Amino acid sequence: MRVSKEKAAENRARILTEAARLFRERGLSGVGVDALTEAAGLTHGSLYSQFGSKERLAAEALEHALARSALTRRPEGDGGQTIAELIERYLSASHRDGPGQGCAMAALGCELPRQAPALRRVFTTALRDRVARLARLLPGHGKAPPEDRALALLSSLVGALILARAVEDEALSDQILSATRESLLDRSAAE
Repeated sequence: MRVSKEKAAENRARILTEAARLFRERGLSGVGVDALTEAAGLTHGSLYSQFGSKERLAAEALEHALARSALTRRPEGDGGQTIAELIERYLSASHRDGPGQGCAMAALGCELPRQAPALRRVFTTALRDRVARLARLLPGHGKAPPEDRALALLSSLVGALILARAVEDEALSDQILSATRESLLDRSAAE
């Protein structure tokens, strides 16, 4: 039975959304085709007809997740955000505790060196985009160029979130978030 173009587009969007969530929750290697099709409520055939392979789906799902990253999303009704607001929101317990809805860079970045070049290209493109976005939010003065300061900020945010998620001690996890948050807020206030 053929599906309409609208239904096919809807199915594709559902697969991408669910794959992006599952990959962030379980990792790229921790999600099989069965889990993907079950989460999307579709068949293996639907998945393969839309994407051709799990690798291609993974690349598109990563791109989908990165486009909706905590580093690009704005709070509802917010016309803009400051660096301080971004730091507060990114280094929060709710972000740490929700990897399936959180930043794909922090959730998947450590896996990418062992993945296909297509996935690494998607990540590299998104990284450059985030650095450019952050650089535009930073004040124009400072010792280093805005792009370098943005790269340092992004590295600090993502690294702190990875560490906070990795430890089994909740108090230490909270301390990682708060110490990094306060340090970055102090640094941004000084600029």
